[in-house]
Parts: sequence; structure tokens; C-alpha cells
Amino acid sequence: MPRMAGLVGKPNTGKSTFFSAATLNPVKIAPFPFTTIEANKGVAYVRVKCVCREFNVEDNPKNSICIRGNRMIPVEIVDVAGLVPEAWRGRGLGNKFLDELRRADILIHVVDASGSTDIEGRRTPPGTHDPCKDIEFLEKEIAMWIKQIMLRDWRRTVRQAEHMGGDEINTLYERLSGLKIRREDVVKALNETGLKGKKLSNWREEDIEAFSRKIREISKPMIIAANKVDISTARENIEKMKEKYGEKYRIMPCSAEAELVLRRAAERGLVEYIPGDGEFKVINEGKLTEQQRRALKIIQEKVLDIWGNTGVQQIINEAFLKLLKMIVVFPVEDINRLSDHHGNVLPDALLIREGTTARELAYMIHQELGETFICAVDARTKMRYGENYRLKMNDVIKIISAKSR
Repeated sequence: MPRMAGLVGKPNTGKSTFFSAATLNPVKIAPFPFTTIEANKGVAYVRVKCVCREFNVEDNPKNSICIRGNRMIPVEIVDVAGLVPEAWRGRGLGNKFLDELRRADILIHVVDASGSTDIEGRRTPPGTHDPCKDIEFLEKEIAMWIKQIMLRDWRRTVRQAEHMGGDEINTLYERLSGLKIRREDVVKALNETGLKGKKLSNWREEDIEAFSRKIREISKPMIIAANKVDISTARENIEKMKEKYGEKYRIMPCSAEAELVLRRAAERGLVEYIPGDGEFKVINEGKLTEQQRRALKIIQEKVLDIWGNTGVQQIINEAFLKLLKMIVVFPVEDINRLSDHHGNVLPDALLIREGTTARELAYMIHQELGETFICAVDARTKMRYGENYRLKMNDVIKIISAKSR
């Protein structure tokens, strides 16, 4: 199942712009709340160095894209309509919007770092709103949403735990499995809240809320996209957010608007730019309008010269590679030609969890390959590894099975 990031935040923070910049999907963008009514879903990319240059081969990817030695690996992204205080009670169609997050593995909270939108998403003069309040409110909304899900049929949940001989772990896991929460997440949340071993029948409402907050932190980690850094008030606000929340969250500056402009310009052949680059090159000066020149100059001076990049690609990479602890591996069938059986060189780049074993990779490729697994062969060293070999970043691996012999 592909990994998914959920874009969350109050209205008018630039979520839809971030989504468009990451996916190039056209969505309605406007400077007022509730422009997004239905969730937008699309494909973004994790960017890593491709191994093609290390092996000095010309690849032809099938499940991803290679741009000048940069492998772009697709991931799902969903832009949830803006949340307002009390969304968990249904305010602003909040429950409908929150339900879009059930399948999300990670949350990217797009915050207006410039402080130019109030808690409801209405325009205010830059610097007049404290974005730290947005982080606090969003944490609460999602925790309370999970709490409400747990409270539905709570007595039935308690009876189920008693029927299962006091098995709180599996009872809670079954109750929350629809939120893409793993059994080990439940165990960790119980341990960290001190609720492990406490019968569900003895849980108070504050216990349920504490567990809801912790299970969200564990199962759906959050990264803060401090957006609108091209506005001068953003720098001071980012420092305030880091001071208050820096130990809990990774707070990363970004300008979704600048990224969208650069990607659109590259798409039209006006500039040379790969998402994540710290620079762009104008390649068709004659086709630029005066307005486009001014826009590129502003991006250079107010974003790239100050922050080093637009931050959008960096946030996506951080979310999947660091917070979700994922790695990239390149499975091949021919370790000499680095190809599949059709002759495609380095055809696949798979984004998998850190700690995935060779046999688990075999199952991901094909059920029969996992069942008849013999060993894995490293294309670099030609060493053979057993089923419990834990794959490493950029491994190029051939799976040998009884069927392939």
C-alpha cells in the first residue's frame, strides 16, 4: 500500500498552493477561507540520488522518474479542506474533512508563518497573528477527532476487552485499525501514557483524551510547513515556533507559491528547475513577460537568496525519509545488467520502511517470490544474504527464489 501524506491546517494558509506545487495538479486557489470543499488527491515525489550514475548506466525507470541522476519516487498526497476551531464537533464540515485523514501515514501541517491570517483563516495584517496558536489548535482538533471515534460505542469496546480476557491492546487495535494505526502503535501509546495494564472499564475521559493525543503523535507524526516565508514577518514567527515547538516538531520554512511558479515555468520551458534545487536557470529569456521576470526576481531575492530553496521538496523528503524512516531500494533481476527480464535498466525504485528484510521485499514484489525465497544478492558486492537481511538505503538487490532457478 502506498504511503500517504495529509496536508492539514486552517483555511487560507497556502495548503492548496502547496498541493499544486508538489503535484502540479490544478486546484482552485483563492485568498479566502473554504476555497477547498472536497479533498484534492494527487501524486507528489520523494527525491533521492539515483544509483544510475554510480553504476554509470542509462536507466529507464518504470515506476518512477529519473531527472539528471535524481530519482523521483511517487507518493500519495491529500489536501484536506481547511479546519477551524471545533472542527471535531462538525463545525465547518470538520468531521467530513477529518475523515479524509484516515489513510494518512503522516501529516504536513501548512502554517501561515507570516501571521497574516487569523485562527479562522481570515486575512489580517502580516504579523498580527501568532502561528503558534495554529499548531496548538490543530493538535487539539485531530486528537479530539480520534477521541470521538474511540468514545463511539465505548461500552461495547469495554465489553469486548472483557470478553477477550482483558486484552486491551488488541481491543484498541481493532477499534482504531480503520485509522491506519498499527498494533505496535497502540502498545507504544499505552506505555507512554502509563495506561498499559489499566482496564478499559477504569479509563476516565481524560485517559481517553491522553491516549488519543499520544496515538496521533505515534501513528500520524506531523511536520510543520512554515509557509509564506517571502513575507518579511515570517522570519521572527518561525523563530518563535521553533522556540516553542522545536523539540516536538520539525519546523521547515517554505514558499509554496514560489515553488509553484518555478515548476510551472519549468513545465513551459522557460526555466531549468528540478524540485528541491536551490537555484533555477532561465533558458528562454525572450519568451518571459515583464511580469514573469519580476516574479522570478522576487523568488530569487526573497526566497532562494534568504532560505536556500523553496522548502516544498525538502518537506516531502523529510516527511517520508526522516519521520516515517523510509529507505529506497532498487530490485533487479539481472545483477550484471541491472535490469528486469524485459531489459529495463534500474526499472523500479521502491520506498520501503527502514528495517524491511529481504524476504519482506520479495513478498512486496510478488507473493510467490516471498513464499519460495532462497536468498538475496547484492549487485555491488555479489554477496548473498538470507531472509533476515535488513535492507539499506540504495541497495540494488536481486531476489533468488526456487521458482526463478
